[in-house]
Amino acid sequence: MTIVAEFKIDHRQILDPHGRLVAPLPRFAEDLDEVVKMYAAMTRVRVFDAKAVNLQRTGQLGTYPSSLGHEATHVGIGAAMRPEDVLAPVYREYGTQLWRGVTMTEILLYWGGDERGNDFAGPRHDFAWCVPIATQTLHAAGAAMAFKVRREPRCAVAYIGDGGTSEGAFYEAMNLAGARALPVVFVIVNNGWAISVPVSAQTAAQTLAQKAVAAGIPGVQVDGNDVFAVREVVSQAVETARRGGGPCVIEALTYRLSDHTTADDASRYRAEAEVTRAWAVEPMLRIRHYLTAKGAWDDAREGALLQDCAREVDLAVSDYLHSTKQSTDAMFDHLFAEMPAHLHEQRAIARKYSAKPSGH
Repeated sequence: MTIVAEFKIDHRQILDPHGRLVAPLPRFAEDLDEVVKMYAAMTRVRVFDAKAVNLQRTGQLGTYPSSLGHEATHVGIGAAMRPEDVLAPVYREYGTQLWRGVTMTEILLYWGGDERGNDFAGPRHDFAWCVPIATQTLHAAGAAMAFKVRREPRCAVAYIGDGGTSEGAFYEAMNLAGARALPVVFVIVNNGWAISVPVSAQTAAQTLAQKAVAAGIPGVQVDGNDVFAVREVVSQAVETARRGGGPCVIEALTYRLSDHTTADDASRYRAEAEVTRAWAVEPMLRIRHYLTAKGAWDDAREGALLQDCAREVDLAVSDYLHSTKQSTDAMFDHLFAEMPAHLHEQRAIARKYSAKPSGH
């Protein structure tokens, strides 16, 4: 028997859970101001996330998917992208979006049921949140094909969860990207659970990164709690894609420290000991340890940062709560060039019920 092909999946880590270097420092990380900027962005999204959960619990926001525990992956990717690149998110990548210019108020509007939250102030070319699973990977592949046709040095970045890699759309997007050598990077955020389904029930593969092999494109695994490693690996992938070197699949290993959404109760299917272990290696700790060891961070700076973040979040919440409410007509706008009869009827019914006083 002759071996016709062999494959391997590399794993990348730069900071261990204690914030100690286990690999050479990337060039961007030599600038401590840049590292502080990334840490501040991670803190900012964590403070915002906690407030959003509280808003939902008090009936002021709809069902909300927390990003708790994903901060290093999300901020690392945001920092690796250029403004002209295109992001195709799922529904909890707030750290990347905030880095790229989406506002906190827009995030709250969307999860409060107002589609105007998808009308980003910037970047205008990024895709909206995608609740259907894995379809955003096809959107990214399509955008990447347009970049290639137009000969634009841009890259599309698509997020997908571990459960989403079981969807056919993910394989179709990878296959198209590989066959056409498209400038797209697929980032699998492997947080261990697809709602209540563990990764072990999703696939027999040792890694999710190796799913790239069948599409003929490279796959790599990265410590998703290490913001240095995420930024370095994603930077290399998007730069290769922009130069015409083709796509890549990156599996970021992290953990969902929260419930799947505020409509979920993860304690029903996850062991308490597993969650406790995950908190011990969560992403904020290691970067804070690193900065403290370098003399670039202390308790006073931490307190000041938290106060600044709290003020920013409170302003966004105020803007959200005092935003002008849309009429029910907004649900029917922009669906058809000429609205069909059944939607005229539904719009009239919606107007009727929205005109009734509350409590009736």
